[in-house]
Amino acid sequence: MKTLETNDWLVMNSIIYKIYTTGDFDAMRTQFLEQIKTVIDFDSADFYLASSNEKENLERPVFLNCDEDLSDIYENMDYSRGIMFSGRSMVYRETDIISDEKRVQTEYYQRVYKPNNWHYALQMIFGRNKHFLGVVTLYRTIGKEDFTYEDVFLMDMLKDHMAYRLSQDRNNQMTSHEKLTQAVKTYDLTKREQTILQLLLQGMENTEICDHLSITVNTLKKHILNIYRKLGIRNRVQMFKLIKEKE
Repeated sequence: MKTLETNDWLVMNSIIYKIYTTGDFDAMRTQFLEQIKTVIDFDSADFYLASSNEKENLERPVFLNCDEDLSDIYENMDYSRGIMFSGRSMVYRETDIISDEKRVQTEYYQRVYKPNNWHYALQMIFGRNKHFLGVVTLYRTIGKEDFTYEDVFLMDMLKDHMAYRLSQDRNNQMTSHEKLTQAVKTYDLTKREQTILQLLLQGMENTEICDHLSITVNTLKKHILNIYRKLGIRNRVQMFKLIKEKE
C-alpha cells in the first residue's frame, strides 16, 4: 500500500474539496483530470458520463490531452462493458482484466489505443445504488510501464467522492426536468415556448437562443412575453424561482 507524502495528502484533499465545491459541473470534471495528473503519471485522459436516457451508453465527455469522442467505439467494442455497467464503483488496470498479449490483438486496442499511441490504461468506474454514473480512463503512451497498484490505491481513495457528486448532479437534472415538464402541463405552454423556457433555464442569453433556434430577436421577445404571461411572472428572476424552487 502506498505511503502518501505530505504533498500527496494536500493534493488529494484539494481534489476531494473541489469535487464537492466546484459549481460548474464540467469544469469540476476537467479540474479533476488536471489535478490527478499531479499525483499519477499519465499522458491523456477522458471522463464520460452515463447516458441520461437510461441506456448503456456514454455521453458528455471531457478530455485532457486528447479530443476524440470515443463513445461509439466504447459502446460497440469495449471488453470491460460488463464491469463498467455493473453499477459499482471500482478502479482497475486494464491488464488486470485481460492479459496484455490478448488485449493488443483486440479490435478495440487497434482502433482506440494504437492510433493514439496509447498502450496501458487505468479505469475508474463510478456507480451508486446499482446505477452506472460515469467512467474516467487514464492512458499511458507506448513505451511506458503499466500503472502500479499504488496508482490504483490513489484513484480508489477518490472514487466514492466522485460517485456521490455524479449522483447528486444526475438527481438534480432529473428533478429540473420533472419541474419543467410539470410547468409545461400546468401553464399550457406550446412546444416552442417549452424549448425557449428550457434554454432560458440553462442560462442562455437572448442572442445565443436566437442563434440556436434561428429566429429573430423580436420573435424571441414575443415568445418570452407569452411565457411570462402564462406563468404570471415579469422577469427571469421570478421564472427561476417559480420553476427551479417550486416543490
